[in-house]
Amino acid sequence: MSVGEIACTYAALILHDDGIAVTAEKIAALLKAANLSVESYWPSLFAKLCEKRNIEDLVMNVGSGGGGAAAVAVAAPTGGASGAAAAAAPAAEEKKEAKEESDDDMGFSLFD
Repeated sequence: MSVGEIACTYAALILHDDGIAVTAEKIAALLKAANLSVESYWPSLFAKLCEKRNIEDLVMNVGSGGGGAAAVAVAAPTGGASGAAAAAAPAAEEKKEAKEESDDDMGFSLFD
């Protein structure tokens, strides 16, 4: 990460935390007040990102990786029968995986 990227990240977080709309001009003003100089494209890039994405969602999902989507998809159904069917589907998948992993006795071992 470059200094400009980190500086704009912190500036956007500060503006969001104070309840101020995140714009390129306000990010640039905050960086100028902090006596930081960054490339001119960083503030506008971060302002566009903050305009399209919810900053709170970005902060809450830091480091969540690619596995988070499956958990959200399973938790989404909340109706009676559809909720029970969704809960049964992951259990069936876990049983299938257990059968595939039971091939441990193939007649040889790693240390033979």
